[in-house]
Amino acid sequence: MSSNTRVGIVGIGAMGFAMATNLKARGHAPPVRDIDPKTLAAATAHGLAVCDSAARLAEGCDLIAIVVVDAPQIDEVLFGAGGVVHADLRARPLAVMICSTIAASDTERFRDRLAAHRIALLDAPISGGPVRAANGTMSMMLACEQGLRERFEPLLREMAGTLFYVGEKVGDAARTKLVNNLLAGINLVAGAEALALGARLGLDKRALFEVIKASSGASWIVTDRMARALENDYAPRARSVILTKDVGLAVQMADDAGIDTPLGDEALRLFEATVAAGFGELDDAAVIKSICPDF
Repeated sequence: MSSNTRVGIVGIGAMGFAMATNLKARGHAPPVRDIDPKTLAAATAHGLAVCDSAARLAEGCDLIAIVVVDAPQIDEVLFGAGGVVHADLRARPLAVMICSTIAASDTERFRDRLAAHRIALLDAPISGGPVRAANGTMSMMLACEQGLRERFEPLLREMAGTLFYVGEKVGDAARTKLVNNLLAGINLVAGAEALALGARLGLDKRALFEVIKASSGASWIVTDRMARALENDYAPRARSVILTKDVGLAVQMADDAGIDTPLGDEALRLFEATVAAGFGELDDAAVIKSICPDF
């Protein structure tokens, strides 16, 4: 049985669109908002209700999931022209759930600004990719007041197969996500380097990949991304520019805390090289191209 929470989604790129179709399949009718006309046309074709502003979307919802790229876009969604804070809420409580990967300081800033409008915030970054978002098995890290968790948990469990409640301190879920993505970036770079090494030594790349998958060098992101690289398939499920942004935020978070991240620094350098080489809009498996251009 689906939750009766009225939920809308702002930002229907790969993850947001998948989340919307999952909710629709579970009996919800999530209104959506995006600035890309092609994306909105695709949403309409899938039977999703499209709103012309975030404020209009907010007026019919209890909870808004924001799944845009970065903090400046969230700022515009919340406080810009037609933003959430301009909605006529008619004294009905509204909560905003930030699913994007951003700095904890930005999450805290949004919480404080929204509180002035009596809008609650759930710090709720997500992980797992569009396939898992579409079938409701993605992961979600959640930091918010206990009362908000209890209010929305039935809905959140329809959206995420694994829900990690990291506590009541808004910002801690954002920090958790950045630590995870730092490790993901390091693992991906390490796996790409290993596969590139094998190729340059003349090893059969596919045979080597099968060994790595079944052995101590395995990790989920290496298995997932290097399978694509072996097929020369760099269609963007997770764009290189996004993981570059995430690793950069993680390294900056560590720098601000006075903590060294030498492996993270090197991973960031390679992701930045990938973007500089023109592969930023390709899948982040393309990082192997910055290590071994003839892979």
